[in-house]
Amino acid sequence: MFQTDDTIVALATPDGRGALGVVRISGPRALDIVRALTTRRSPFEPRRATLTRIRGASDASAIDRVIAVCYPAPHTYTGQDVVEISAHGSPVLLRTIVRAAVDAGARLARRGEFTLRAFLGGRIDLVQAEAVADLIAAATPLQARVAFDQLEGTLTGRIAALDADLFDLVARLEACLDFPDEGYHFIDADETRQRIGAVASGIDALLADARRGRLVREGATVVLAGRPNVGKSSLFNALAGADRAIVTSVPGTTRDLITEPVDIDGIAVTLVDTAGAHDATDIVEREGVARGRQARDVADLLVVVIDRSEPLTADDQALLAETSSRRRIVVASKSDLPAAHVPDAAIAVSATTGAGLDRLRCAVVRELAGEENPRESPALTNLRHISLLAEARELIGRAGAALAEGRVPEEFLLSDLQSARMRFDEVVGARTSDDVLNHIFEKFCIGK
Repeated sequence: MFQTDDTIVALATPDGRGALGVVRISGPRALDIVRALTTRRSPFEPRRATLTRIRGASDASAIDRVIAVCYPAPHTYTGQDVVEISAHGSPVLLRTIVRAAVDAGARLARRGEFTLRAFLGGRIDLVQAEAVADLIAAATPLQARVAFDQLEGTLTGRIAALDADLFDLVARLEACLDFPDEGYHFIDADETRQRIGAVASGIDALLADARRGRLVREGATVVLAGRPNVGKSSLFNALAGADRAIVTSVPGTTRDLITEPVDIDGIAVTLVDTAGAHDATDIVEREGVARGRQARDVADLLVVVIDRSEPLTADDQALLAETSSRRRIVVASKSDLPAAHVPDAAIAVSATTGAGLDRLRCAVVRELAGEENPRESPALTNLRHISLLAEARELIGRAGAALAEGRVPEEFLLSDLQSARMRFDEVVGARTSDDVLNHIFEKFCIGK
């Protein structure tokens, strides 16, 4: 059982040294605690930034000048009294303020506990709570925009509209069951079929771009593969925009996996450079080749690099054959040099001049996201939401199929339709177990 009747405190800004740090307090004793910690004698005015001095944990003397803002319940993030103290960003100083708040009666907050209290207090639903974590974790502008849309309630609104239609249908069917002998007829089979189809179509519209939504939220791993000295590391550096991988004319320079997060048209891509694929004899190089093979096995997309300025080798042909059934892009590197061969369907690229890099980025996005525009915000991004809506769609489809066959009475239709409504409730958190809530909020940062 979650405890919400005590007062919690945490540092709301990241650990480390900075210009400012914010200590957040929430709970029934928040206002008493800030009065105990500060030297101000007159009451704090609600929602007004107040300059005051703050005391330490074991010393009555002031340790810093701070800005304190008090937010009385219920119009706060958590729905409780909330105080935010902005102090100078010394880690020692901020820890002292937190410790003083604990000594004054607060408890150290757990991960996500402020947002959990906002959810339990009805300030936000579970979709919006998860969007808070996604917004904090966003690594690309598109991820941030999608998370903010969900925080604003766009997905909640679409699910609420579907649930309202389904609720009305369920109510009419139940009314038919409640008055079987009176001759009341609240809905006929044709309208029932039409209403079920409309809800099913609405869910289908949400699920249509679920794959792209997961890609936007979770990102993808793109692995560069090729034999030694074909230009993988140069291409890696060009895509990363920094000299992350060592580039020399000596084959086998890269002996371990090198990773770099990059933003490719809104998609958070983890780019991986690997050791050259060949029959290595050196024990260290052999381990690097093995790690490269493992990286290829788990990649979302392979970029197979061949050297256009040299004839295809046996190692090239072996790698092309090995990856032929995988999602891949073939790149012909060193396009600024005279061509020894022109491979079919390969993208010609020069890491030296930058030629072909934009075309390669477009190809990566197309392979990962399909033909759809990845810059359009998908409604569904979270696997939990996708799974629950897919279950609801299956239940509604089963009810529709049974109705079409004309062999099922209303009570059997109601069972599937009510179960579908339960899945809607689980998405927004109207019906959610403590285990699910723990699993969601334990991924939050402390102080949020």
